[in-house]
Amino acid sequence: EVQKLNQQLEEKNGEIQQMINQPPYEKEREILRLQKTLAEREKAQATSDVLCRSLTDETHQLQRKLASTAEMCQHLAKCLEEKQRKEKGNADDQISTERSHQVFLQLLCILDNETSLQSLICNLQEENRMLKQKVAHV
Repeated sequence: EVQKLNQQLEEKNGEIQQMINQPPYEKEREILRLQKTLAEREKAQATSDVLCRSLTDETHQLQRKLASTAEMCQHLAKCLEEKQRKEKGNADDQISTERSHQVFLQLLCILDNETSLQSLICNLQEENRMLKQKVAHV
């Protein structure tokens, strides 16, 4: 890794020496090209930031909807459980409880998937930050 970085450093030093030895108009042309590249990258980064914010907002909204849906499912499962208790007695009560627990576990799995999406967004934001640092360094 160190050798690779040293080699890259030598290449960059070579590029710098070439630029120093270039006539002034070529230097200005190279500066303009680099400024244009930087502007394009900044624009791409801004777009990426907007998309990340949008995805984060959508993730939060979906998590809220999922939580309310899970809450509603729990309520409905309890109502169903009470109704079945009244109709069939204690023997069937255990089966109803198991069904409601299965529904709840499925909803928890969905919630975990949403959390994974949020983690992915955070990773992408960190990668964008690192790329910005590399661009600034260059």
